[in-house]
Amino acid sequence: MLTGFKNNGLMRLSATKLQLLPGILFVVVIVGYGVVSAFVESVSGGTGVGESWTLEHYQRLIANDVFWESFIFSIKVTSISTLISLFIGVIIARTLYQCFISDYAKLLTWVPMLIPHFVAAYMVILLFSPSGWFSSIGYQLGLIEYQSQFPILVMDRAGIGIILAYIWKQVPFVVLMVLPVYYQLDKRYLEVARTLGSNKRQVFFTVEWPWLYPVVIEVGIILFAFIIAAFEIPYLLGSTFPKMLSVVTYQWFYEGSWSQRPLAMAAMSLLTVMILFVSFLALFLLQKSRYRMMKGL
Repeated sequence: MLTGFKNNGLMRLSATKLQLLPGILFVVVIVGYGVVSAFVESVSGGTGVGESWTLEHYQRLIANDVFWESFIFSIKVTSISTLISLFIGVIIARTLYQCFISDYAKLLTWVPMLIPHFVAAYMVILLFSPSGWFSSIGYQLGLIEYQSQFPILVMDRAGIGIILAYIWKQVPFVVLMVLPVYYQLDKRYLEVARTLGSNKRQVFFTVEWPWLYPVVIEVGIILFAFIIAAFEIPYLLGSTFPKMLSVVTYQWFYEGSWSQRPLAMAAMSLLTVMILFVSFLALFLLQKSRYRMMKGL
């Protein structure tokens, strides 16, 4: 009988691996090939790939002021966008999770996820530019004398337009990922905490947060990795200086001289290594919490 259980377990494990095989092949072949090609070009010192190996391009990159200004600006914009999206998404999911049982409410909330990023950028221009809807409303209400007095929120040096676009796009994703936590949360823990006199803040941090934070951190890493490497919105809504790192590397690769292409590859390779390191570190630290959630402990 024990042998039968083992055989059934192996069969289920094999079936699971087969189901994951298309996704694994896609990552290994498509993404893996791109990452390896970028790294090879970033350390190639000859006119052809693999003729000689050098770290010269990384040394030039580290000494490049444009790279560091773009890197710091990208980290700032990405961090603010991610944190605000997580905060708003958790608040919406916590407040309205019972309303999302309806499929219509879910569809209405997730509409921004269906909108392409360049359309989201255009909507931000339409709403927040000095000639946009909000400046026009402010002028009609007498809040400003001229539409040109409206604050610069698009193509600005602080990246406010980029942040607004990403918050609008990413909040529904956060809600989508956090909702299952609230559906699976044992409501008896909430009742016990309230019976013992806990207020809303104490209930959140003592009962809900231990279940939420592994998901919140994982979603935060996904958002951070996506935003810092994205191109469309920073290209359309960013200012001429400073620029997001993705825009700078694009210009180095397509618009600069041939000698700048390895710099673009080196910048993307460093960014990939940083994201992979943070992801594996978070996965390692959260493994125990995820196991406790699966067991309902």
